[in-house]
Amino acid sequence: MATETGPDLHDLLKSLRVWAPGTTELRPFDPTTAPDTPLALFTTWFAEAVAAGETEPHVMSLATRDDEGLPDVRMVMLHGADKEGWSFATHATSRKGHQLKHFAYAALSFYWPRLGRQIRLRGPVLPATPDESQSDLHARSTGALAAALTGHQSEVLPSLDELTRTSEAAWELAQRDPQTPVPSWTLYRVFPDEAEFFQGDALRRHVRLSYVREERGWAKVLLWP
Repeated sequence: MATETGPDLHDLLKSLRVWAPGTTELRPFDPTTAPDTPLALFTTWFAEAVAAGETEPHVMSLATRDDEGLPDVRMVMLHGADKEGWSFATHATSRKGHQLKHFAYAALSFYWPRLGRQIRLRGPVLPATPDESQSDLHARSTGALAAALTGHQSEVLPSLDELTRTSEAAWELAQRDPQTPVPSWTLYRVFPDEAEFFQGDALRRHVRLSYVREERGWAKVLLWP
């Protein structure tokens, strides 16, 4: 039933399905065969998400906390994952940049509905060097550089007209000088001390495998779904 302001939210929610047949393939996951490190399993699952046609599998949620200890979350793009950590980039002057400066700890989450999988990681965050940050930025598209040059991320925007003018100037500079530096642009790496891999199951017997960093490596434990 529609409301005065539009469709009824509860009716819409009741009409939706999770992991509908023909859309999602719930693959078996034997945690006893999982590799010894979360990076190895992440790489395999990420490749399978790409092969399955997952839309934007490199997009993840990034959770931080503000000065008052309140949570904050947004979607960002994964820039890489290796022994240095899972990386993303933003302005050091942005809201999340300020939050990470005061509390250098974050959580990441990936969700790939075509396979009924999600991955959660959390741990300390370290900024890369300025040279690494600029190299990462300049390896990306002209649009990425233009967006970085536009700047003012998370600040109050007086009008959309001002955004257009500033963005147009940034695009012109990015096209004219693709190596233009953006000093505030920073590559950050999350070095997880916990990583959880969730595989959905049609009978709700979901498999949750958690990696916990220990002094000599990783411990693996199963969690109830």
